Parts: sequence; structure tokens; C-alpha cells
Amino acid sequence: MNRKPQRTADKTDAPGPSRYPSEPSGALPQLDAAGEAGWIEAIHKMEEVYNNVLRYQVELEEKNAALEEAQQFILSILTAMSDVLVVCDRHGNVQEVNRAMLDLLGLDKEAVLGQPFVEFLAGEESRLQAQSFPLRLREHHIHDCEISIRDSAGGAMPVALNCTPRYDPAGRQVGMVLVGRPVGELRKAYHALNLAHEELKLAQQQLVHSEKMASLGRLVAGVAHELNNPISFVVGNVYALQRYGERIQAYFAAVHGGAYPEEREILRENLHIDRVLEDLGPLIAGTVEGAERTRDIVQDLRRFSAVDKDEAKPFDLAEVARNAAHWATRDARSAIRVRMNLPESMPVLGTAGQLQQVVVNLIQNAADATAGRERPALEITGRIEGGKCVLEFHDNGPGIEAQNLHRVFDPFFTTKQVGKGVGLGLSISYGIVERHGGQLTAANHPDGGAVFTLTLPVSKPVPSAQ
Repeated sequence: MNRKPQRTADKTDAPGPSRYPSEPSGALPQLDAAGEAGWIEAIHKMEEVYNNVLRYQVELEEKNAALEEAQQFILSILTAMSDVLVVCDRHGNVQEVNRAMLDLLGLDKEAVLGQPFVEFLAGEESRLQAQSFPLRLREHHIHDCEISIRDSAGGAMPVALNCTPRYDPAGRQVGMVLVGRPVGELRKAYHALNLAHEELKLAQQQLVHSEKMASLGRLVAGVAHELNNPISFVVGNVYALQRYGERIQAYFAAVHGGAYPEEREILRENLHIDRVLEDLGPLIAGTVEGAERTRDIVQDLRRFSAVDKDEAKPFDLAEVARNAAHWATRDARSAIRVRMNLPESMPVLGTAGQLQQVVVNLIQNAADATAGRERPALEITGRIEGGKCVLEFHDNGPGIEAQNLHRVFDPFFTTKQVGKGVGLGLSISYGIVERHGGQLTAANHPDGGAVFTLTLPVSKPVPSAQ
């Protein structure tokens, strides 16, 4: 068999042409299955990283938006604050201020930031206090420390400051925060408030006194009658003493003129000298009694009409009630019969004149309520129970309508006809009793009529009955 001779490769020979056809220029190399899986995994990783980057970017933008919103919120609060706010570093230099502080100083923010806080204070004393703040903050916070800040006009504005330390995230003190309120306007407001309070007190006193004078005016007729009796008695006794004086003078003229004993005896009998001498003592005693009675009436009237001072003193409420009932029933137009059932003593603490006015108002109120009755009557009952002195005023009038029970003590509320009252008596009485630590209530009695109950604390322990 003929065989073709084999060609032996020579080292010097150039490589021959490839047995595979050449690939087009620029084409990607063909990957096997393992390479293709690697590329797919790499693409998934890239997509995951890209998604994470997008998510982080969205979160960052949201956080930036929230941060800007919080910053705007804090800035709006600082701008709206009427109190001054100053933030300083640990050296006392200003790091932040609010609009109120800038308005007070009359400066721009750039002129304030970085400057020592003490440079904006007025007076050496204020500067020394501010310089001591960092040291004092080590022990406690500073509250209501008054310093003076130099205002835009160059004057000194007193400010009540609160100072607290400021810390960094590591808990180290890095400065202080000062919040203050100008007290100049507050002082003006307090002064105006005090003036208004004093004017209100004066108006209240005048109102109480006017109501008291109105009550006193209703008693004028009874007072005139009350004064007329002792004055008439004194005048009659004085005329009698004058006649007796003339007789005694005539008798002594005869004695000193040398009249005979028989003539003196006849003259003595004709002039009734013996009876004159017997009547002198009772006449003088009666005159003194009438004068003292007039004096007592005048003193009672002065005590009732006087402007009471706010001096609390012990007094007997039962005695005040009796005296007030005596005066209130002197009015000739009042036909009300007052029956009193009071204990011997009812000791309370307060102003007797004011409580007398309360009792008079309650009696006059009962007299008005029972004016249309055939036999108007009022029963005043007193007792001491549970450390309280209680006075009850029960009239036989028509009572109080249910819808008016809660309004009887309201100012200017009245059911009387026009010209009969302005509705201040019960309101003022209620205020007087309340200031004495007591209560004044109104109700309808089960047996008919209205009942007003006055309750006051006993001024001292009442001894128990043996």
C-alpha cells in the first residue's frame, strides 16, 4: 500500500492556518453556560445596589425635608416668642438670639452673634451677675434673676431671666440658654391692676354705704318718733324745773328780806315749797335719763350709718339682731310684727355695723314681702350648733317663686315695683356675710312663707351645758 509521506513539524516553521473559521471583528466572545450565569448574577447585584442607592437617596431627601420643616418650626417659635432668648457658649459669647431680643437691642443679628453677652447689659451690677452665671450653673439653675439690658434707646430695661445649662450629645456643658421677660411692662400692668382693684374696693364701699343710707332713710320716721319721746320728756321736766326755780327764788327772797315766821309759813304753803323739794330729785333724774336715752339713740344711729373699717372684733350677734329689729320696726309705714327667740349670747367675730345692716335688710325685705298680708309677721330664731351661730328669718309672706330662688342674691334682681328698690340689699348682704366667713341662704318654709338663714362661725368655744 502506498502511503503519503508525513510532514514533520519543524521548529522554524510558521504556524499554519487555523482549522476554525475566523470570528467577525468587534463581536462579543461566546460564553458558555457557567459564564452566562455569572453575568446574570452580577447584573442582579448591580440592580440591588442601584435600588439601595435610590432608597437611601429618598430617605435622605425625606430626612432633609423633615429637618428643614423642624428648623422652620423652631425658627417660627423663636420669632413668635415675646420673651427674649439668648444662647451663649461656655465663654459667654452669643451664639443665637431671637427676634424679641433683637427688637429690644435695636440691632441686627450679625451685630450680636459672636459678641460677649455682657456687652449688651446696662450697669456694672448686671454685668457682674451675668459673668457669674457659668459658675452658678454648676450648682443649680438660675430662676427670676433680674438684670438690666441696654435697650435701643440707650436706657436700661429690667428683665427677669431664667438661665439653664446647655449640653452636647456627650453630656458636656457647652454653654447656657437665657430666657427672660421684660418686667417694665409687667410692673405697669401690675400698677394698673392695683389701681383698678383699689377703685373697685372704693366703689364697693360706696355701694355698700349707699345701700346703708337707703335703709337708714326708711327708718327716719321711726327715728324721729324714737327721739321725740325722750326729748319731749326732757323739755317738760325743764319747764317744770323752771317753774319750781321761780317759786324757790320767791321763797328765799322773802326769807332773806326779813319776813316774819308766820308770813314765811304762809308763803311756804302757797308756793308748795315742800312738794317742790320732793319733786326736784325725780325731775332731775328723769331729765338725765331722757338725755342719756337721746345720746344712746344718736350713738346707735352714728354706728349704723358710719363707714365701717375692716377691723374684725368680737361682738354679740344676738344683741345686734335685737338692736336691728328695734330700728327696723320703727318705720311708721311698717306694720310687721317681729317675734324674737334668741339665746342670751351669740359670740361672733367681725364688724358689728355691717352685720346689723344685714339684719335690717332682711327684716325690711320681710316687711316688703308681707305688705299685702292682713297680719304681717316675722319670726327671728337663733341658735348655736356645730360651732356655728344660726339666725333664721321666717315671714308669713307668699314665699319665693321657684324660678327666682337661685337669683335672689344676684345684683339688681328685684321683684318689687319700680321705685321700691333696685335689688342691691340682698346682694350686698350676701357679700358681707361671705366676707365674714359665713353663709346666707334663701328657701321656702314648709309651713309657708320665705325663710332666710344667716350662718356665722362662733368666735370662741361655747361652754357646754351642765
